[in-house]
Parts: sequence; C-alpha cells; structure tokens
Amino acid sequence: MSAPLQLGTPHHVRLTVTDVERSRAFYTEILGFDIALEGPPADDPGGLMADTLQGGVVLINAGVMIGLRPVHPEHADDRFNPFRVGLDHVSFSVGSRDDLDVAVRVFDEHKVGHGPIREVPPLGLAFLAAFDPDGIAVELTAPL
Repeated sequence: MSAPLQLGTPHHVRLTVTDVERSRAFYTEILGFDIALEGPPADDPGGLMADTLQGGVVLINAGVMIGLRPVHPEHADDRFNPFRVGLDHVSFSVGSRDDLDVAVRVFDEHKVGHGPIREVPPLGLAFLAAFDPDGIAVELTAPL
C-alpha cells in the first residue's frame, strides 16, 4: 500500500459569488487582498487564462490566492449555506488576539456581519467569524 500524499499549505480557494465587483471590494478594501490577475492577457494561447478566470478575478494576500468567479445565472438568487455539502468557512491567520479586536472595529465600521470573538484554549487560538457579501463565512484566527 502506498503512503499518504504529502501536502503543503493550501494554494488557493475559488469562491463563486453573485457579484464579482462587490465581493472584490470586500476582499480588497476590508481584508486587504491585492489584485493578482484581473483578466486574461492579450496573448492568451488557446484561451487558457480566460478559461481559468471564468469571468472573475484572482486576489492575493500573504501568499494566499482567492479566485472570485460569477455564479451561473440560473443560481443568481442562491446564498451560501454552510450546512450543505461543500465549504463551511475559510479561515485566515492574523498575528495576535489584538488583531481580532481591530477586526471587530473595522467590520462594524463597514457594517460587515460578524459573531463575537471566541477563545478556544485547548487549541491555543481565538477566532472571529464574519460574512462576505454572499454570506460566505470568513474567519480570522489568532494565537492565544
């Protein structure tokens, strides 16, 4: 029997969103992501980049990439639901517990829905759950 695969940290996550521009603003203006790729280059042999982007954008922060792609029109009224099969939430590390307090203030200023900061001493962490414009759960996690 072969050994399990040896994996590294996640390379990227792609999220399907109802409004790419609205989600782009959330991830760049509130969570500090930068634009990595906005559209396919003029020289796109075989349309590989256009196919990869699927009408969306790629963002990057601290080496983590997030792709945002538009939802198919049939599902434009759909909302994220962590209780269905698939993604439950995405979690990003922050440097300290104090960073979570700062995040609460930023989320409140921007009227971003969020829960309370929760501490989990057995795991040595604290986290703050918030919700992007499509209701996708985004956590910030800090060491205690």
